[in-house]
Amino acid sequence: MTRPVPEPLPADFFPADCPVPTVPVLGSRKWAWKIIRCLEGGPRRFSELRVPLVGITAKVLAESLRSMEQDGVVARTAYAENPPRVEYELTPLGRTLLVPMDSLCEWGQEHLGSLLAARLEHERHGG
Repeated sequence: MTRPVPEPLPADFFPADCPVPTVPVLGSRKWAWKIIRCLEGGPRRFSELRVPLVGITAKVLAESLRSMEQDGVVARTAYAENPPRVEYELTPLGRTLLVPMDSLCEWGQEHLGSLLAARLEHERHGG
């Protein structure tokens, strides 16, 4: 039995007005999802964020926070105290990412075994 041949994919398959490539936290920024989770419970200081984000350098954390602030996902508040204090928190826009993140986490928990098995199988066959 032969399988039907699907139509070729057109060059304009992805709509030009589709915003997905510009969404800041869809994988293009390695630490963004973890930072969002760290800020889910409320404002945190830079040093507090470094504790659970094992492996991130201060430079990369600062760059990530700056980028997320630029995208409107994180707000930075500097307090005129001595010593100076700065806190980061999710904006209302940033909070809208929590539900999709929960869904993706649930999907991952449900299918992780199958994903790992598929990878192992692929490696066995010289993938």
